[in-house]
Amino acid sequence: MKSTAAVFLSILVSAGAAQAQTPAPQPEHSFAFNVGAVSDYRYRGISQSRLRPALQGGVDYTHASGAYLGAWATSIRWIKDGGGSADLELDLYGGYRFGVGPLGLDVGVLTYNYPDHGLAISPNTQEAYVGASWGPATLKYSHAFSNLFGFADSKNSYYVDLSASFDLGQGWSLVPHVGYQKIKNNDPFSYTDYSLAVNKDFGNGLSASAAWVGTDSKGLYLAPSGKNLARDGLVLGVKYSF
Repeated sequence: MKSTAAVFLSILVSAGAAQAQTPAPQPEHSFAFNVGAVSDYRYRGISQSRLRPALQGGVDYTHASGAYLGAWATSIRWIKDGGGSADLELDLYGGYRFGVGPLGLDVGVLTYNYPDHGLAISPNTQEAYVGASWGPATLKYSHAFSNLFGFADSKNSYYVDLSASFDLGQGWSLVPHVGYQKIKNNDPFSYTDYSLAVNKDFGNGLSASAAWVGTDSKGLYLAPSGKNLARDGLVLGVKYSF
């Protein structure tokens, strides 16, 4: 017969093992922050920073129900290149993530804001989006219900993109992407963009990326110096999340 001490020790070990196998409950409310830098801020394939580095940072709030809100900011140069005065982009967004069978769905709204932009046609843009993920792949559709980034009479422009994320192990991942930007009533400026990124998660919130980014734009996105802002190029980035 086991001694009382041995029985008590066995109960403690069993209880500890059971506790270790029980996943920690998800918090009802959570916040996440990030800061980073990139060698060139590309958005949908087009440089927003005149092919130069940009500083970036954001904050995200998530509710256990799947609802979320966030804000993200980055330095830019394209507004000044167009004769305006803004050197900051501030994005505000909110939405809801949920699952239907094997699909992960994400619906929301996003506003791109350029404080004190000084342009004749406002570059401020509002979009609604819906995304669906299955396995490593994600398909997303974004629809502008305002003019798009200062293009006149461009309401109802849209962007559709397909991307995937493949886990290569040891913190490495490979992310291919292709997208199409339709600019309503400005067809010559519509284009396809593509990228292939390699990401490395170093742990403790630190990650880095290297991406080859380009478009099929026919030389219409130019800086005042004549530089092609849509040309193929390598973009490096580093980010710290906490």
